[in-house]
Amino acid sequence: MARPDKAAAVAELADQFRSSNAAVLTEYRGLTVAQLKTLRRSLGENAQYAVVKNTLTKIAANEAGITSLDDQFTGPTAVAFITGDPVESAKGLRDFAKDNPNLIIKGGVLDGKALSPDEIKKLADLESREVLLAKLAGAMKGKQSQAASLFQALPSKLVRTVDALRAKRDEQGGAE
Repeated sequence: MARPDKAAAVAELADQFRSSNAAVLTEYRGLTVAQLKTLRRSLGENAQYAVVKNTLTKIAANEAGITSLDDQFTGPTAVAFITGDPVESAKGLRDFAKDNPNLIIKGGVLDGKALSPDEIKKLADLESREVLLAKLAGAMKGKQSQAASLFQALPSKLVRTVDALRAKRDEQGGAE
């Protein structure tokens, strides 16, 4: 009787692993329901935080092709499935863990690559995707302005050079 329920739970978790850009495993021992609710809100709208059964989640992760998390399924485990910007959710986890030391970040996976807790903290220290894109656009605009100035300078320099050559030729022609 429990078999179909477990199979459905594994299938749902495997789908979440496949459709997520990132997944972060945490230990939530000692957190109240109210604190978990606050944590869910702090992760942003592109993340889903779920308390999971270790054996079922391990099977689901393996079905999704993620084997790097196998040793982290011990103790009370919850997973943050992140579908949007992983930096925003990593910041939410980091900030919540600072205020609530009972939340322990065990590790995670980002685009199929295993992440240690330290790497997740480094990810949280990055600027958001929008800020990085804005900086990139600004740098590209600056380079385009430099290129436009360079291309504009070339014809005027050519004209000045031709005028100087013509003036020199006229001087030499008049002296002979």
